Amino acid sequence: MDEQSVLNQSIEVLSTIGPKKSEVLIKTGIKTLEDLFYYFPRRYLDRSNVVQIRQLREGQEATIIVKIVRKGIKPGRRKRFILMVSDGTGFLTCVWFSQLNYWQRIFNIGDWLALSGKIGNFGGLQMSHPEFDRLNPNQENKLVHTGKIIPLYPSSEALTRLGFDSRGFRRLMTTLFQKYHQQVEEILPRQVIEELRLMPLKEALRNIHFPDDFDRLYKAKRRLKFDELYYMQVIIALRRHHTLERQSGIKFDQVGNKVKALADQLPFELTGAQKQVLREIRSDMKSSRPMNRLLQGDVGSGKTIVALVALLIAVENGYQGALMAPTEILAEQHYFGLKQQLDSLSVTVTLLIGGQAKAERQSALADIQSGVSDIIVGTHALIQENVNFANLGLVIIDEQHRFGVLQRGLLREKGLNPDVLVMTATPIPRTLSKSLYGDLDVSILDEMPQGRKPIQTVWRPETKRGKIYAFLREQIRAGEQAFIVFPLVEESEKSDLKAATDSYEKMSVDYFKGIPMGLLHGRMKPEEKEAVMAAFKAGELRVLVSTTVIEVGVDVPNATIMIIEHAERFGLTQLHQLRGRVGRGDKQSYCILIGYGELTDEARKRLDTMVETTDGFKIAEVDLKLRGPGEFFGTRQSGLPDLKIADLVRDADLMNTARRSAFALVKEDPHLRKPEHSCVRTRFLKNYKEKFEDIWEP
Repeated sequence: MDEQSVLNQSIEVLSTIGPKKSEVLIKTGIKTLEDLFYYFPRRYLDRSNVVQIRQLREGQEATIIVKIVRKGIKPGRRKRFILMVSDGTGFLTCVWFSQLNYWQRIFNIGDWLALSGKIGNFGGLQMSHPEFDRLNPNQENKLVHTGKIIPLYPSSEALTRLGFDSRGFRRLMTTLFQKYHQQVEEILPRQVIEELRLMPLKEALRNIHFPDDFDRLYKAKRRLKFDELYYMQVIIALRRHHTLERQSGIKFDQVGNKVKALADQLPFELTGAQKQVLREIRSDMKSSRPMNRLLQGDVGSGKTIVALVALLIAVENGYQGALMAPTEILAEQHYFGLKQQLDSLSVTVTLLIGGQAKAERQSALADIQSGVSDIIVGTHALIQENVNFANLGLVIIDEQHRFGVLQRGLLREKGLNPDVLVMTATPIPRTLSKSLYGDLDVSILDEMPQGRKPIQTVWRPETKRGKIYAFLREQIRAGEQAFIVFPLVEESEKSDLKAATDSYEKMSVDYFKGIPMGLLHGRMKPEEKEAVMAAFKAGELRVLVSTTVIEVGVDVPNATIMIIEHAERFGLTQLHQLRGRVGRGDKQSYCILIGYGELTDEARKRLDTMVETTDGFKIAEVDLKLRGPGEFFGTRQSGLPDLKIADLVRDADLMNTARRSAFALVKEDPHLRKPEHSCVRTRFLKNYKEKFEDIWEP
């Protein structure tokens, strides 16, 4: 058995792990010996300072080496187990309040112990429930739970029941290192380790679990963080290199009459940013190299019209275009919007979503396969096996952070190397964009259409609701339109939907009696939603009460007021998206956030940020810090490795170093075939190859 396969063995090869313990560990993500090596502590206690009893002070965290001089269970209103210990400089009482018979059984007078804990004073100094190691007088160097920097491991109720609290994990790690530490193989090229002065992997793993001192713990963390970021960047570099090297794509030579007709019928002038982005996309589409571009644009910056022009170019060159959205509601909105714009240009737009009736779906599939459909708008339904395109030439993916790399690849495979444009209205902090999406060329829409005024944003407590609605009535009488949005949280969808529905009914007979109102939510049928939105756009409805179905894709220039109920329950990016539903004309617009109850510090920070800025990139920076990178970027869905120890924000400098190193490696050896890169090749084939078969031939 080679060394690599030794670490691939099940954790049950450890004598202390039976089937029951194995089952719980596997649910935690620990299946193999290697997984156990990479189960990192969550924090550390410094118990390296061994002192004498006479030096102890109340409130101090300390470690002492002592002999048991007396023991026993003390009766009383609350029984407790008492251990009296001494080191020759004084005496100390240790106390346990549970499992009394167990402690009575395992401790013996005359035993030597290393004890660690916090010193309390209850009529005399004492330690409650101290950590301990058994010692022979000549074995003070064999400490596991005391006398050093002690790791504390993540645990759960199920793990703790089977003895896997921090103490249990330390025992397990001790066994693991004794038997298998020497089998750990290096996973970085020697040149990278030497150039960046990284701690060797064996040493790093030992010091992350059993640190000699805090300096070596820091160096161990740096090495293990680098490993995670390096392999993330190797994946991005390989994907970029092999996407660029892919066989020829489609050359879209024509910009025909339909594109010109669309430009003529637009009621507005394109911004400079839109024109620049269209030039970049046009250049990509004219090239024989498949386009692979990310379009970032803040709310209201005009991504949809850019996507529409790209789709029309594909259609005029004899190809189909596909637009994939993350939700049925957004797909429907795109479908109705495109249909409205393109009907006069004799372009056939087809909708394909999971919620369609069987006959409607079969008709759509037939039109897609025969080529009757020019542009197909849909959700994940587009990448199902039974969807066959006649001639797919352009793939556009909206809100790309909600899709994984694999999903993007599956849609691309529906055509013969089609061009790919992915779009997001969630601005990615510029400092991290290249490091995370280095396989994509990036275009940014950072300019709002002319005449737009900054949206005035305030947040108010629920006690001001009456005044807010009075202001709203005045604005409606002056001819304005408004959204009132209620949260819709997955776990409490029914109650939230009821709150929105009940509030709508109450408002229509109370606050806004006599004012035409509409209700919109995700459980309505597509034709019902379309009818409500059409009436609101036409001005027939003055107030639209809605759940978050209007978060993206709704464009009503005359709507100037956005009221968000229970704003404290929304994420920052979602609040910014909702605010973007107003301020789309040349009138002054308002966003009023209503907070309920005592706000948490984080909720207050979100609302304050909304008041302070309308800049999507600044909001993204704050959101990233509040939510953390895993949730913000959705790396679990992205096809990139999970990060166990590295942090995309705090470790940005280390990530840039890893990026430079990884890209240099792939440029020099794109198939990882050089002997000096064999460790990278081995790890890549083991952990990542299946995810990236579409872009890499080993």
